[in-house]
Amino acid sequence: MSHASMPGVSSPQIGRETTRATRQNAALQTKEPAVCPTDDEAQVPRKPAKNKRSLDYVWRSGVAGGLAGCAAKTVVAPLDRVKILFQSHNPQFIKYTGSWRGVLEAMKAIYRQDGPTGLFRGHSATLLRIFPYAAIKFLAYEQIRAVVIPTKEHETPFRRLISGSLAGVTSVFFTYPLEVMRVRLAFETKKDSRSSLRSICKQIYNEQPKPRAVTGAVGETLPVVPPRHGLTNFYRGFSPTLLGMLPYAGMSFLTHDTVGDILRHPKLAKWTTLPQPDNAPAGKAVPLRSWAELFAGGVAGLVSQTASYPLEVIRRRMQVGGAVGDGHRLRIGETAGIIMRERGLRGFFVGLTIGYAKVVPMVAASFYTYERLKTWFGI
Repeated sequence: MSHASMPGVSSPQIGRETTRATRQNAALQTKEPAVCPTDDEAQVPRKPAKNKRSLDYVWRSGVAGGLAGCAAKTVVAPLDRVKILFQSHNPQFIKYTGSWRGVLEAMKAIYRQDGPTGLFRGHSATLLRIFPYAAIKFLAYEQIRAVVIPTKEHETPFRRLISGSLAGVTSVFFTYPLEVMRVRLAFETKKDSRSSLRSICKQIYNEQPKPRAVTGAVGETLPVVPPRHGLTNFYRGFSPTLLGMLPYAGMSFLTHDTVGDILRHPKLAKWTTLPQPDNAPAGKAVPLRSWAELFAGGVAGLVSQTASYPLEVIRRRMQVGGAVGDGHRLRIGETAGIIMRERGLRGFFVGLTIGYAKVVPMVAASFYTYERLKTWFGI
């Protein structure tokens, strides 16, 4: 029986149904399969973009950043101990500076004197400092970036640099006293005079140089008010830290994001990226493979360390100013002059080799852990 002879069905209606069925079949035949499951938006609906100012985003990004910082610092803790001893010109370790062999010999000397725990001297203070430091840094970067770079059209290298620099300054302001305590613990090398965290705090707080006198214009001796002490002692070396943090944090975030963009280029994405996770919010860049993420972080560490290292050396010398000499509070220019007289320009790059060996894997591990935790948290 033909369709035309079926009772209750008109010819125009049959024609419309036939046309609709033909179009559906053609669409199914011509539709290209997705390259990967995440390319088919109909199969994997995307979550809406996260509000970066929401409490949920804030705590997730903060925890991710703090854990990333702790993981990175634990990886390089032994090298960090040796680097501080080199930078601060510790009398017992001057002979080891200048070569990789010296680094190994210094680590052996620490191991012989204090055992394995000696290589992690001051690490507890490091973790106490690094968790809030890294949490604030990554959290501040996300928040500042959202303001400075509200849309893709506003994303420029300069805006990325400013966002990273301001994030670094914000984090160091709140956590700098813990950094001073960590350096002072790591600076100690005498086995019979180990200080606890509490005793180091009291020692730093009470440090005060002996009052000195100067001769007036007519020969009389005038009393000199000693430099400030107390809480201000916990901010020894703060000025060069701020100056050093501007290029360090700025170049770190800028380089990481720029290298990440290059690795996500369509010509490289096949080898460098992973499929977008199902829980990824809209607009989030596809994650990099492990080796690519570590590479981006390593390059960021190399560039940022080179840009900020001279100021880091000055900062270390200022931080241990109360542990050597008469406790005189050194200024940036005064500290730089001392370093120049001791070793010339090379003095500003003492320990740079070990600095590379420490910072490159540390920054790589930090960014890798942070990005993976962000993916796990769905932000």
